[in-house]
Amino acid sequence: MKRIGLLGCGAIGTQIALAIDSGRIPGTLTHVYDASKEKASELVSKLNSKPEIVENSHLLSSHSVNIIVEAASQDAVKDVGLSVLQNKRDLMIMSVGALLDESIYDILSDACDHFKKTIYLPSGAIAGLDGIKSVKDELESVSITTTKHPRSLKGAKFFETSQIDLNAISSPTKIFEGSAKEAVSLFPANINVAALLSLSGIGSEKTIVKIIADPNTDKNTHHIEAAGKFGKMDFTIENFPDSNNPKTSRLAILSAIETLRKYCSDDIQIGT
Repeated sequence: MKRIGLLGCGAIGTQIALAIDSGRIPGTLTHVYDASKEKASELVSKLNSKPEIVENSHLLSSHSVNIIVEAASQDAVKDVGLSVLQNKRDLMIMSVGALLDESIYDILSDACDHFKKTIYLPSGAIAGLDGIKSVKDELESVSITTTKHPRSLKGAKFFETSQIDLNAISSPTKIFEGSAKEAVSLFPANINVAALLSLSGIGSEKTIVKIIADPNTDKNTHHIEAAGKFGKMDFTIENFPDSNNPKTSRLAILSAIETLRKYCSDDIQIGT
């Protein structure tokens, strides 16, 4: 069985841990870390098989594990990503927005090659990335329009300088339009889907992102349009927010679980 270390014990990390503990993911969770030791202890208390809580994030990959699963933050990726690969462990990243920092992307990409390890990026809260990757060289335009309830957007860096009052929004309102690179820096906990889309396609500067705040919706909706020499793609994904964290779609958690299940399994692999 593959041995797994978990970085981040919040909503996503907890669901991944429970999936491992139940046998849904055929691996063993051996070590966990969270900046809040209380969160880490709370998670461990829910598990039948008790992983060790390590004292700092860098200790996770110093133990005998096969993969570290990051479910914490973009800062966590920047802080420990390189050391994980240097310790010759694979890495699964949920906070994909960190990779839109070109220096971070280049450092981690070079480390994968040098240490012969792999970084896994789950599809998250969107679908169709296999198609986008397949036509990458023929893409001419890609856009994503994300619609969320205002409460799902609260706390984003964008609102530190914006005059928009989320509490005053009474109908669907476009609050942002720009590149994926801008969106991920301003909404680091809300729009990792834009990072994944841009990494799969034509890059973070050319991928256009629109964010709509809709107080009447109970879903996180992503509408993707892509066009080029291959033809056109147009698809919409409607996700229910996770009950424990409205910033996260349920599909993002299920995608993470499936990615890790495939990593730990020897079976038929479907899709590109």
